[in-house]
Amino acid sequence: MNDEKRRLIFERLRAANPHPTTELAYTTPFELLIAVILSAQATDASVNRATRVLFPIANTPKAIYALGVEGLMSYINTINLYRNKAKYVIETCRILLEQHGGQVPRTREALQALPGVGRKTANVVLNTAFGEAVMAVDTHIFRVSNRTGVAPGKNVDIVERELMKNVPQEFIHDAHHWLILHGRYICVARKPMCWNCIIADLCEYPDKTPLPEKGI
Repeated sequence: MNDEKRRLIFERLRAANPHPTTELAYTTPFELLIAVILSAQATDASVNRATRVLFPIANTPKAIYALGVEGLMSYINTINLYRNKAKYVIETCRILLEQHGGQVPRTREALQALPGVGRKTANVVLNTAFGEAVMAVDTHIFRVSNRTGVAPGKNVDIVERELMKNVPQEFIHDAHHWLILHGRYICVARKPMCWNCIIADLCEYPDKTPLPEKGI
């Protein structure tokens, strides 16, 4: 895909959604960090349902750490893999309290040293909470980047590198959100809705799905 096509794609995505953001509910960097840890292999909706109850009770490292693993599990037991996630969150809170003064660190290295925090999670926090121009590549972004031809790659590290290299600088900060939302609602895994896609004519996916039959 050439640079002109990429620019047109992101211009259209920006025009349709000028101020994109995460669908996870949060009010502080710490709440976002916890929500992203909980969202691994789970839907944002399921995380929001749990944190809607949890955060009014405990939304600081000290308060969540005081709950303990068992106490936290009672709030998040509707989320996939909640047992392991409860352990990660409690240990993360301990480290934040002991090593970072209860604050969320602002470097990728320090974030990735926290339990349950990989490169993708760290990038989400850096981008969404702290405004850094980094790219968090999840399954949706990996699929959209490869399917459209915007940034093809065999693994998430390659796709991240290609996005950072090829997405025009003015779009870098918001590109993560545009791509994830596009993959979540339009360029879905099994049957992409190419007939309802604002970038279909620019996309290099060879098997675009046709307009559905009338009445469907």
